[in-house]
Amino acid sequence: MPQIPSSACELPQDGQPKALKQVSVLRHRQNSHQRCLDEVAEEYPVALVFNGISHAVMMATPSDLEEFAIGFSLSEGIVASRRDIHDLEVLFHAGGAEIQLTIAQSAFVGLKEHRRTLTGRTGCGVCGTESLQLLDLVPEKVDAVQSVEPDYRLVQRILAELPQHQPLMTATGCAHAAAWCTAEGEIVRVFEDVGRHNAMDKLLGWMAQQEINPGQGLIFLTSRASYELVRKAARLNIAVIATISAPTSLAIRIAQEAGIRLLSFCRPNGFVEYPD
Repeated sequence: MPQIPSSACELPQDGQPKALKQVSVLRHRQNSHQRCLDEVAEEYPVALVFNGISHAVMMATPSDLEEFAIGFSLSEGIVASRRDIHDLEVLFHAGGAEIQLTIAQSAFVGLKEHRRTLTGRTGCGVCGTESLQLLDLVPEKVDAVQSVEPDYRLVQRILAELPQHQPLMTATGCAHAAAWCTAEGEIVRVFEDVGRHNAMDKLLGWMAQQEINPGQGLIFLTSRASYELVRKAARLNIAVIATISAPTSLAIRIAQEAGIRLLSFCRPNGFVEYPD
């Protein structure tokens, strides 16, 4: 398993890494330039360790890491439920963060049998999978009783309210968001991260902690709809996903097989849906 380099990031004096970092920039405007300070999103190595064995190192924004670890464990199929995670501790050090999880022995045996070793890039879905045979392209069927009937007014409301829930994006222009919204389009909770998969995992982890009914709302993502995002949603019984950008062909196929309503190219006046 790749190790986190000791010089990968700086640890503040209070021991807690920040989502933002100030850097010196030279700002060019036509024929002039000015040196000033700007804020960038922190990209932090986060190691996930299950029962003492390192499984993955993901590059993530160092916030909401408990939710991230829970969501990752569930959405990757490492554990079947929140109850399979017996203990969780987040440790910060100069080289990055380490999340130590103690999971049920039955889940740990399954993890070892289907081991997936990866150094996760922020935009990466299946990078590091040891063989094509380990790719799980057959999603669970979503059986949540759906209360959402998407229309342009629902999408319009979410798009109008979302910017005020994106402080990291506002400050840096460099973060994805994953939002849980009610059937009426009210935004309940938003998580941000430099990686779209990480933002989704943080949201899914929070939903598991709060025991949210997945049929009572939808997930809205400020990204494209990739295969793995839809696959993660299927594992957590999410019935509706909406994205700002385009889907991939595999994302469409997985959504159709799982029975997920996929809405993409979401704009204030409409969206595109992909029925069977």
